[in-house]
Amino acid sequence: MNAGPDLPAILAGRERITAHIHRTPVMTCRSLDEMANARIFFKCENLQRTGSFKMRGASNAIFSLSEKDAAFGVVTHSSGNHAAAIACAARLRGIPAWVVMPENSSRAKLAAVEGYGGYVTLCAPTLEARESTANKLVAGSGATLIHPYNDDRIIAGQATAAVELLEEITELDMVIAPVSGGGLLSGTAIAAKSMRPAIRVVGGEPKNADDAFRSLESGEIEPAAAGKTMADGLRATLCERTFAIIRERVDEIATVTEEEILQAMRAVWERMKIIIEPSSAVAVAPLLTRRVRAEGMRVGVILSGGNLDLDHLPFGAPPH
Repeated sequence: MNAGPDLPAILAGRERITAHIHRTPVMTCRSLDEMANARIFFKCENLQRTGSFKMRGASNAIFSLSEKDAAFGVVTHSSGNHAAAIACAARLRGIPAWVVMPENSSRAKLAAVEGYGGYVTLCAPTLEARESTANKLVAGSGATLIHPYNDDRIIAGQATAAVELLEEITELDMVIAPVSGGGLLSGTAIAAKSMRPAIRVVGGEPKNADDAFRSLESGEIEPAAAGKTMADGLRATLCERTFAIIRERVDEIATVTEEEILQAMRAVWERMKIIIEPSSAVAVAPLLTRRVRAEGMRVGVILSGGNLDLDHLPFGAPPH
């Protein structure tokens, strides 16, 4: 089984993408430290180009292509942040990007992909439909398929966020990242354990989409949960590649409820004055609820993104 990219591949990816991404800030918040009884360092990928960490992996994959392969463009399937990142990175390289999106994708996300120059093809809202539609586009165009997470180039690119965090904050005891298909958490774990072997790596996951938690418990990839979650960026399931990395290098998956996600998201908005999406809050909630034992520790948190529909915020109306 592929063990994923090593640290040299990740560092090479960083050199490749430096001109195309932001080096996002690391922020702190005393009031959130007090809530968690820990010292928290937030890597703010919500301030990344296209609004999420996905720009890292997309840039690494697209700028890794040979000139010959790049000329035919790229194809991907995604309902959200990866779709926008692929469209943006392809535009930066000057090549076409065909993006397969489920027909129930939000209008805001569709508009974002098209705004970056991506050619959107809608399909039924199933993984099978997404993959079959993408494969047809590849067959018809000769373009390169770039999977949202089952790709070492993507994993290496996502890992560069953790590299930057650990270079800036050198004495971390723990790092937490959200988990969906596992690209970010896999890359974070490889980078963190390579740079600081004693560090504890934790994945945050919604209880309503807890397939990674169940997969580590059972020792095999479990199907997606049937429940709905506001963390709509975390509904993918692990693949063999990311599952193998997570089994080897991740210490714990912490699950949180929908209410805990909402409260963590609100706490960051209110206390830090920055916008994060629910998927980012899934990495914050285990600390604020003390679900993860981090008392007195120095903890890095990857705030994965800040994209959400501002016309449909989840907080509800304030009391009169």
